[in-house]
Amino acid sequence: MRIGLDARFFGPSGKGIGRYTQQLISELEKLDSQNEYFVFLTKEGFDLYKPRQKNWHKVLVNCPPYSFKEQVVLPKILNQYQLDLVHFFHFNKPLFYSGKFIVTIHDLIHLKFNQASSTRSFWSYLIKHLVSRLVSQNTVKRGSKIIAVSGFVKKQIIEYYKINLDKIIVTYESTFMPSNIKHQTSNIKHPYLLYVGNAYPHKNLERLLTAFKVISADENICLVLVGKIDYFYQRLQKLAKNLDLTEKVIFAGQVNDVDLSVLYQNALAYVFPSLMEGFGLPGLEAMAHNCPVVSSKAGALPEIYGSAALYFNPEKVQEIVEAIKKIIYDNGLREELKKRGQAQIKKYSWDKCAKETLAVYKKI
Repeated sequence: MRIGLDARFFGPSGKGIGRYTQQLISELEKLDSQNEYFVFLTKEGFDLYKPRQKNWHKVLVNCPPYSFKEQVVLPKILNQYQLDLVHFFHFNKPLFYSGKFIVTIHDLIHLKFNQASSTRSFWSYLIKHLVSRLVSQNTVKRGSKIIAVSGFVKKQIIEYYKINLDKIIVTYESTFMPSNIKHQTSNIKHPYLLYVGNAYPHKNLERLLTAFKVISADENICLVLVGKIDYFYQRLQKLAKNLDLTEKVIFAGQVNDVDLSVLYQNALAYVFPSLMEGFGLPGLEAMAHNCPVVSSKAGALPEIYGSAALYFNPEKVQEIVEAIKKIIYDNGLREELKKRGQAQIKKYSWDKCAKETLAVYKKI
């Protein structure tokens, strides 16, 4: 087979989808030396990705995700390679690509949250939102198979798009733990709580800051937020200033995997206040680094974390406060969650994810 992989999210700027793309390709390359693979990448990913097998080829495409060129130019490029199958790693398949394909759906957040998640004007947002709905519906309806990253996402897809459940296959993601990283001391002086990810409104970081204001009044503790400083993080920085938290909330920006490992290892706990997640990769990353997890009980998070996290209702600030205080004061609970976390991460592996994905390719 000639298989195309839409890897335009490859790399750190692709966030969770970028991690999925990078890890899945790495494992597939180890497994399959038979089929011919063409990996389509933007400039950032093209520079990062180094094929290790002769049957794997990288292709540079100047078609950013969600762009007009994605819809018009990308189908022409894909057709040039006479592909038997294309795997789109996100719902944004070009409307006019008519070849056989499968798609990975990570969540339906783009359908559930409104203009608060956009920096665009109302009319610009409305057009983008309508196009997004049209593209995602076309992708789900026309795909030969759909890969969902959790049972929660599978249920959402069935309910929203009214499609047969047999068309959807769940393949769980996994986590990372660089093997060459030993425990190092963080340069942050005080005990700290950690959050890793973007600052989109559904991440619920405004309530986390409000809860942290209450907690920090009695505790010598910091909150470290890791993520690229964009419009949404800048908005959060203003809120931190208004809450008089400038000295206690650290905006670390985007960090590399080595520094991220150190931050996980030394955190008192990882806090995940999200209102909706299709998987929740950062919580598993925290567990892999022996960091206890305090999590929202929204979306797929209870499914993925099981009994290895302390949960709260993300819409109730007082519950967030109580859960975090519990993790701060109860050393026995922290140690128990670390043990449970180590057991929980063993349920997931990128190797298994890749094997299940390759089985889908072969079946089609």
